[in-house]
Amino acid sequence: MSFKPLIPASLAYTDAGVPCAPAYGDVYHSADGGLEQARHVFLGGNDLPALWRGQRHFTILETGFGLGLNFLATWQAWREDLQRPARLHFVSVEKHPFERESLSTLHAGWPELKPLADELQARWPPLTPGVHRLLLEGGQVSLTLFLGDATELLPRMVLTANAIYLDGFAPAKNPEMWSRHLLHGLGRLAAPGATLATWSVASAVRENLAHSGWILEQRPGFGRKRNMLCASRVTYRGAGQSLPSLPEHHAMVIGAGIAGASIAESLARRGWQVEVLEKAPAPATAASGNPAGLLHPVLTSDDNITARLTRAGYFFTLALLRRLMAADPGLPWHIGGILQLARDSHQEADQAAVVEQLGLPCDFVRYVDRSHASALAGLAISHGGWFWPEGAWGNPGALCKALLARHGSRVSLRCGVAVAHLDRDRSGRWIARDAAGNPLACAATVVIATAHEAVSMLPAAELNLPLLRGQLTILPALPEGRLNGLAMPICGNGYVTPALEGAHCLGATFDSESRDPEPDVDGHRQNLARLHALLPALDTTPFDPHTLAGRVGFRTVTRDRLPLAGAMVDASQFHGQTRLDRIPRLEGLHILAGLGSRGLCWAPLAAELIASRIEHEPLPVERDLAVALDPGRFLLRAARRGSASSPDANIDASMDLHL
Repeated sequence: MSFKPLIPASLAYTDAGVPCAPAYGDVYHSADGGLEQARHVFLGGNDLPALWRGQRHFTILETGFGLGLNFLATWQAWREDLQRPARLHFVSVEKHPFERESLSTLHAGWPELKPLADELQARWPPLTPGVHRLLLEGGQVSLTLFLGDATELLPRMVLTANAIYLDGFAPAKNPEMWSRHLLHGLGRLAAPGATLATWSVASAVRENLAHSGWILEQRPGFGRKRNMLCASRVTYRGAGQSLPSLPEHHAMVIGAGIAGASIAESLARRGWQVEVLEKAPAPATAASGNPAGLLHPVLTSDDNITARLTRAGYFFTLALLRRLMAADPGLPWHIGGILQLARDSHQEADQAAVVEQLGLPCDFVRYVDRSHASALAGLAISHGGWFWPEGAWGNPGALCKALLARHGSRVSLRCGVAVAHLDRDRSGRWIARDAAGNPLACAATVVIATAHEAVSMLPAAELNLPLLRGQLTILPALPEGRLNGLAMPICGNGYVTPALEGAHCLGATFDSESRDPEPDVDGHRQNLARLHALLPALDTTPFDPHTLAGRVGFRTVTRDRLPLAGAMVDASQFHGQTRLDRIPRLEGLHILAGLGSRGLCWAPLAAELIASRIEHEPLPVERDLAVALDPGRFLLRAARRGSASSPDANIDASMDLHL
């Protein structure tokens, strides 16, 4: 998917005071009332709230987020309904989203929505293309925004919609939003028995919906519109699947680092009871136990898979951090900027060009020259580079503990429990056993989040997760320290942080050969060389590598340097299938591993992806990104290389993922 910068909507009104879009020559809602139209057409037309009563969770898909009135009206109705589902999922696509300040101005016209509008605006992201999942109402309401062209994004959605709000500018003004191709795509995303409502009764809209398998009904319209259109879904080949029941809401998570803590939080937020088993005497003692970690995304000129994933993960983790910091102001984390410096003048020019080429908003990233970067950092630095205004840094171990504690008794942590292998009993539950074969715990749903230990725990999965040794150096923050003026973390080829809990962190080395768990002098020398490259004016000679403290952690990586996040494959039953959805899986068993050095950026979003798959909810990323993380991708690639003449060999993997 080629990168297309978002063009925000402009704040404009008709002479009658109705918000409008000059580029389309149309209004955002009826002159007879925007909120009233939302309630009459979209909620009433889909028989809400009656339709969602008795459901475990309910999914609404909307074409055209606009001002967000349909969402706010739905959220308000859900909030006031005592028979509401436990979770409400609202998925919407918008090509020209409003900026936060414009939404604030627009929402002021409906004071009855103020508490909800304020929360929405507080969670509103910088306007970057792709998927943004906003968790509202304590996580019970999720708003998943697909920002970009609906014709490109709808095929990349993975969800089963119970109700559809067919909105957008008039068919005569924006015909692509009402085309047969787009409306047929809505049918692919609809559950059997799903409903649909729209204010438009244009003949082309009726014909396209009928052709796509909808049973149509005209009802009285809103305001000056005589009629509106409602529809229900008929079952046909390719229709969405009904939501299966879950036998229990109890899961076992193996590992209490950032991966295990993230999946525990994500499942517990959905009401699950989660038992976390950790072999160490405390959580976050491996790579997640480093005293400091940085949170920022990756930027590339072609906006590749890694860039898109880290961008989505960055926003998701950032929102999570804000919620945790609001609950505990003492959490040792800071949101206030990170500088990512170029290594030389050539890379500096490339970084400036990428920012200009992509046209990303300045509240997400901007290029700064050496002078500006030095002023931001508080110290003289080597080169200019990228400035992430909301980049975050802090103690990863504290984050893990906050995630494990966030939902109280829903998460139980057992430390000093080493799982050696897993097997299944006759009822289909997984049993975790120690090295002597003694049972430790059992559950029908298990997530392995122990990085390298997963390789020996499940040999049938044939996992390949090589280790990378990383050493960081800890510099004491003395009153006369040379780094006291550092205002924010600096990274590039290495990184250095301001003082956190009495020390600066400097690192880190990457070594695929050594398995030495203790810091060594050579590693300290390498880190000091990185520090000198970032801050050439800083005199590093007083730092003696023989006396410096440090820490070693081991990270796991995959062959393509992307995480494993999803249902575990059963390699023993694999017979060369060349479709991802046909690769055999170990039922109830999932993995979150291979995070490399980007655990903070990837783990919470990957955990949300796994939990969404388990609960059959809308996925928080595009289809092709979910495929890029699927543990079956390596088997699929190997099979395709070996069967190039197969009719299925050239099927795009991004189209083979099904809930």
